[in-house]
Parts: sequence; structure tokens; C-alpha cells
Amino acid sequence: MNDERHPDRPLWRPDSAWSATTRLAAFTALARTVSGTPLASYAELHAWSIAAPERFWSAVWQFGGVVGERGERILIDPERMPGARWFPDARLNFAENLLRDSANPEALVFWGEDKVKRSLSRVELRRQVAQFAAALRAAGVGVGDRVAAYLPNLPETIITMLATASIGATFTSASPDFGVQGVLDRFGQVEPKVLVTCDGYWYNGKAIDIRDKLAELVPQLPSVRHLILTPYLHDDVDAMATALPKGLSWARFIAPHAALTEPEFTPLPFAHPLYILYSSGTTGVPKCIVHGAGGTLLQHLKEHQLHTDIREHDRLFYFTTCGWMMWNWLVSGLASGATLLLYDGSPFVGQGRILWDYAQAEHMTHFGTSAKYLDALEKSGLQPRDDYDLRPLRVMTSTGSPLVSERFDFVYSAIKADLQLSSISGGTDIMGCFVLGSPTLPVWRGEIQCKGLGLAVEVWDDEGRPIREKKGELVCTRPFPSMPVGFLNDADGKKYQAAYFERFPGVWCHGDFCEVTAHDGLIIHGRSDATLNPGGVRIGTAEIYRQVEKLPEVVEAIVVGQDWQDDVRVILFVKLQEGLALDEALIATIRRVIRDNATPRHVPAKVLQVAEIPRTKSGKIVELAVRNIVHGQPVHNVEALANPEVLTLFANRRELLE
Repeated sequence: MNDERHPDRPLWRPDSAWSATTRLAAFTALARTVSGTPLASYAELHAWSIAAPERFWSAVWQFGGVVGERGERILIDPERMPGARWFPDARLNFAENLLRDSANPEALVFWGEDKVKRSLSRVELRRQVAQFAAALRAAGVGVGDRVAAYLPNLPETIITMLATASIGATFTSASPDFGVQGVLDRFGQVEPKVLVTCDGYWYNGKAIDIRDKLAELVPQLPSVRHLILTPYLHDDVDAMATALPKGLSWARFIAPHAALTEPEFTPLPFAHPLYILYSSGTTGVPKCIVHGAGGTLLQHLKEHQLHTDIREHDRLFYFTTCGWMMWNWLVSGLASGATLLLYDGSPFVGQGRILWDYAQAEHMTHFGTSAKYLDALEKSGLQPRDDYDLRPLRVMTSTGSPLVSERFDFVYSAIKADLQLSSISGGTDIMGCFVLGSPTLPVWRGEIQCKGLGLAVEVWDDEGRPIREKKGELVCTRPFPSMPVGFLNDADGKKYQAAYFERFPGVWCHGDFCEVTAHDGLIIHGRSDATLNPGGVRIGTAEIYRQVEKLPEVVEAIVVGQDWQDDVRVILFVKLQEGLALDEALIATIRRVIRDNATPRHVPAKVLQVAEIPRTKSGKIVELAVRNIVHGQPVHNVEALANPEVLTLFANRRELLE
């Protein structure tokens, strides 16, 4: 095992005999046949996947056993980015691919903290999807309509998504810790016909009832025809459901269709809208990112099987809520024949042991989490290696924020020495990862193993030149299937273009500072835009502003992320009405308003008063400039500021050292 004294040794290197049994090894054999070349290394395989995108993605379709008609044409307008069209003649159904026959009979296991445990076979999952899909059709939901889930990570959330996809409608979700305004900012744009929710959820042993939020929320969503309530805290929700606007219990909704056992699948185009996910809301209400069924399926089959070595009968876990794209990523594991291990609640129940109890009890093969969790686990003193049987565990993935070198050491010393540790990075924007792991490559301390197959990832300097072993912008220079279909309410594509292609025309600029290492690995150094990343969850500044600036005491505010103890914490600066001074009572009010109307992750670690907020000459506040000042870094383009002198108000603040 490697440590700081042996930087020339990897922390883990796969056994060559075992590597030969991986799904990536099997795919490489197929790729050699398709390409007619030796493809003797991962680097050569990646280069071929970029040089021959039509043959590569066709091979992924074949290798992943996609159910559907592929068609003859693979890629139209490959030089257009955005604008390239993948598999234009294909017809498939996303839900059919996840629910297809498998030798693995168990579909889902669910733990709701230590309160609820359930499991669901693939046969039972298909039956429940069939019934819920029929109920949606009877409720008037069809191709192109939207169904929203305001749910924890329950089996019913997956059933709702699969039923929605099976009939050609579009699914969107938010976790129940979002406040009413946060949900309205999202679902209000999407205009769902059906809203599926529950009576509440468990967190850290406490039952949190959300019925009051539902009573406030539903009247403000006029598109909703039915509110479907599934039980979680209580066994019987019939009376609760009928007491809510447009409410109906899950059981009553599906009752007329109880005889159905097999779903019907509507064949749809490759780019048919499957999911609507949401941007972080940095410059206003969150943008609605529309992802297609085919691109999502191919991207996830590739990442699961080739990069994460997910096989039939594997048992896949990711600690995630339904407001994060890792939930969508997790669910696709069904298409590879894995059993999904779902968890909802606090990861620190039972003195922080709950997830490891789960790992041992359910023979977990893949453990997905965040860098922040691993940091907290190390500080807790728990060493799972000493207390648990983790022999089935082969892969650990971490995302949300960069995994620092010390946490690599911790995983290999305290969890398991023989393990593929994959730090992965990508996001909501691409429904997957730009950079991630490989079961055939070594793990170097502090490094992501490799670039994703089929993704022309580079690191560029400010002039758009590729660089190595220096920090630059992570870019992707060629189109790929899981690019968004577009943004909702963006008919001319201007929002989509501005989000990713404004910095370097025709090239996807992701907004991450990145570095290619001497090992051809990668290091993510954090965001290069105004998105915040506390605890590994991306949130936007605009969502905080909308709450804070409702308070009469606050004139305006600016919020930044401060790098702090291997994580990011939210720092809020406020300009108050003349004559007012920030005190503990007002700080408490600000935090409460943010918590109640956004999520607990939006709550600032520090609230500080300033006399003025810096702006550009066009009147925009300049978060990046303040962030640079907070970190002692130079501010570029000072000439663009109308009041550059106020930057001194943010420099060398004593409070930011505490």
C-alpha cells in the first residue's frame, strides 16, 4: 500500500488475473474486433472511443444488450456541439431496459434508517410498475406529460419513475427536505399533471411530517390533477390523503388495476425526454435540464459496466436523495442486473454505524458516497475494516466534492485494502461523469483514475490550449449521447448555449478547475463558477438570495463558498438597512428562513455584515471576485467593476479564520 513516503507506488493495483474477468476486459475484446486494432491499454481504448464515436457507441449498445431497434444511422452532424444527433432512427423504452429479464431475482432492498426494512423482487417490481402505469394512463397522463415525485429514496419513487417512463411521460423529482419555495421553483416550471409524495420521512431518528407543506404547495401548482400519497411514517394514509388538496392514497389510485402483472412499454425515439433535472439556480430560478432516454441509458450502461464493473447479481448502493442526479444513476443499475440497495435518512444513525451494518447485512458489492461522508467517518473514529465483514465489497465510489489525498489513505487503511476506490466527477448537466474509475487501472493517491470512455475530455488554459500537470478548465471537445436534449422553456437554445458553450464556442466548458496528472489521472480542484458545493451537494446562490432578500432588514446579499477543512462552507454577506447592525437574533432569523424555504444545506455557516456589495458596471453582483478575495487570490477583470474599492470589505476577515 502506498503512503506519502512512497509517492511512486499506487495505493491499489488490480490483480491481473482478476482484471481479465472484468466487464471492461470483455468490452475491450469486442472493441478490438470492431476496430481491428490491438487496443493494448486503457489509453488506446479511450483514444479509439473518441476517434470512432459511431463504432464505440454502437458497441456500447451491443455490449449492454439494449432492448430496442437501433436503426442504421448512428450520428448526424458530428461536428455540431450542441446539435449532433445520436441514433436518429432508434426506438426504445427506458423502463423496458431496466425491467428486462435477469437471472438476479431481487430488484430492491430498502432501509429507512433503523425504522423500516423492505425488499422487492423483480417480478413484484414489474407488477407494481404495471399497475401504477395503468393508473397514470387512467388519470390522463400520456406521452410528453410530466409526473413529479416529492419523495424520499423509497421503492415507490423508483416505481413512479419506471411507470412514468413506460408510458412515455417525463419524470422529475425533489427530496422532501426542500421547502415549499424550492419545490415551486422547480415543479412550477415543469407543470406536472400528477404529484407523488408521502406523509413524511425519518431523519436521525425523528419523524418529520410534511403534510403542512403539501397543503401549502399543491394549491400553487395548478397543473396538478392528482396528489398521490404513499405511506412511510404511518401504515394507513387514506384519511390523510383525502384531507389534502386533490389527494388520493397510493392504494386507492392503483386499486382499479390490481389484476395487472406486466407493464406495457411505449417505443420512443432515442432523444425522447425521460428526466427533467435542475441546475443549481446560481443566476435565478433553477434551469430545467431535459435528458433523453437513450443517452441516459447508454451513458449509465457504460459507466456501470465498464468503469464500475457492475455485473448481474451485484448489490449496488449509493447514499443519495431524490434531489441529486446520483439517484438517477443508481436506479439505472437495474439495467445491468444489479440489486439496488436504497437508504433514506441520516448516515450517522446508530453512532455512525448504520451504513456499515447495511453493507454487511446485504453483502454490498459497490458502496457509493460523498467525500464529506468519508471525512465525517474518519473523524468519528470508526474503522469498518475492524468491525465488519466486507469481503463482498469490490468498489467504493465518491463524488459531490473532490476527494482529498488523506481520505484516500483513510479508505485503504480503515475500510478495505483491496478495493477499487473511484473518485468520480461530472454532474446533473450530463447525467453522468466526465472523469471516473477503471477496474483495470491503479489508484493513485488523490487522483481520479481516468477520463470517461467516449468523452473527449481535456484541460485547457485561458487561451483554450490543452495543458497537463497544471490547473485549467475541464472541457469536452466533441459531442456525446448524454448531453441534454435541451432546457425547458428555451426554444431558441440561448440558455443552453450560455450555460456550457459561451466560454469556448463549440466546446463544452464544465465549470470545474481540473488537472491532468503524470499518471494520466485527474484532480478536480473545485468549481470555477459561482456554484456552491457544501457537503458535496451542488447548490446555487440565487436560491439563498431569494429567501434572504425577503427580510425587511436586508437590502441585498452576496454568498460564496469558502474552502474549509477539506470541504466547502457557505458564507453569506449581507448589506442591511441603514442604521441596523447584525446581531445574533437576526442571524438566527436569516438561517431559519433559508432552512425553512430551501434546504438545510443552503444554511450559511457564517453570516457577516458589509457596507456595500461589489457590482459590475452592468449592475451584476460579482460572486467570483468575492470568493477570490476570501481565499486571498487575485481578482481578474477589476476594470469591469463599478465599485472595485469595496472588495477590501471582504479581505482578511477574522471571522473567516474561525
